[in-house]
Amino acid sequence: MAAKGNPADAVAIVAVPFPAQGHLNQLLHLSLQLASSSHGLTVHYAAPAPQLRQARARVHGWDDKALLSVQFHDLGVSTYVSPPPDPTADAPFPSHLMPLWEAYTADARAPLSALLGELSASYRRVVVICDIMNSFAVKEAARLPNGEAFVCNCVAVSSATGSIDPGHRLLRENGLRFIPMDTYLTKEFMDYEQQRARAAQSISSCAGILANACRALEGEFIDVFAERLDASSKKLFAIGPLNPLLDTGALKQGRRRHECLDWLDRQPPESVLYVSFGTTSSLRVEQVAELAAALRGSKQRFIWVLRDADRGNIFAGSGESESRYAKLLSEFCKETEGTGLVITGWAPQLEILAHGATAAFMSHCGWNSTMESLSHGKPILAWPMHSDQPWDAELVCNYLKAGFLVRPWEKHGEVVPATTIQAVIEKMMASEEGLAVRQRAKALGHAVRSSRNDLEDFVDHITR
Repeated sequence: MAAKGNPADAVAIVAVPFPAQGHLNQLLHLSLQLASSSHGLTVHYAAPAPQLRQARARVHGWDDKALLSVQFHDLGVSTYVSPPPDPTADAPFPSHLMPLWEAYTADARAPLSALLGELSASYRRVVVICDIMNSFAVKEAARLPNGEAFVCNCVAVSSATGSIDPGHRLLRENGLRFIPMDTYLTKEFMDYEQQRARAAQSISSCAGILANACRALEGEFIDVFAERLDASSKKLFAIGPLNPLLDTGALKQGRRRHECLDWLDRQPPESVLYVSFGTTSSLRVEQVAELAAALRGSKQRFIWVLRDADRGNIFAGSGESESRYAKLLSEFCKETEGTGLVITGWAPQLEILAHGATAAFMSHCGWNSTMESLSHGKPILAWPMHSDQPWDAELVCNYLKAGFLVRPWEKHGEVVPATTIQAVIEKMMASEEGLAVRQRAKALGHAVRSSRNDLEDFVDHITR
């Protein structure tokens, strides 16, 4: 039974992420914050076994001891196929993950219900924090006599403003272009989201919304969204950035150190371009060759994470991308030896972005990556692929003025030539205009670090 002295002891948190890396990562960061000594809450993190393993293996910015503060629970789901991604597909959306998502939404509710039932009998209150895609978790929380659910919005708050009103004053006044997100999704996924995941139902049924957002980056948009939610008696807690805010000195401590950090230690300050396209995007071989030529031609120092998108189960099958790029990489690594580093496995992105030698980030503009980059004062070379990423690129380049666009989403079916990529790299790394953008990003990083977020208010609210 739970202790009844401290109000925090009488509350159990159950985090229920959606099974995709960016979503797993955000809710694990939040879980670790809530379970930390400063808050001392009892936190449970529930996902299918492969995704539990994935989240623990890939989390950065925490030491191994911190992971012991969270209790992990397997939401067993039925067997699903886990095909490799198809870099030659017409649309960049990761449709190969659909079997995982369908199995998860169909099967995870029953084991979650059992877990919540056990906790409900032992705690004064059970607080479910679930991804917006997990409407089943909101429903299960509502079934408890002492349960409530908060939905975690894992994308930019500003994208909600555009979704509700594409002609909103904030967009007009800042010259921002919003295109509905379904433009960047597949019909198959839209059907799944509307009929089975039911994000809209999650919002209408929850007690409030948590956002990986902060006022230093999205203050105006946070006010607009909070006012709209308040009209329906729901509260918005802008609790971002969820990722830890690291400093270079701390990178030598904690978990096992990746060799790329030793390489970064030997580079001059603000001299390295970090290149990575996330966990749900794969580049065509022809595009990889053009990007390689651009990196080589720019003569800039770089770390390039070259790997395909995740499978549904990342532990089932690997090596496809390495073999596909083997010949190109062999020659490229010889030609750029001493200047660059190619990583074909998992890279410690948070530590790379926090490092003083890193100058900028060429990114797909997933919201996780965007927040990690800007919160560490690093500008972005934006190469959006799908989902919310085109909007994030718009926000970074045209609202925050903290990046340059490499390729607009509309050209996703084309191979971007090396000359175009190289020109943007050189503009960021070796021009007055690029220096101004880097300084702007650095100022935003300082602002993020000094701004207060709503996490303490949220903790006070759930332990009331």
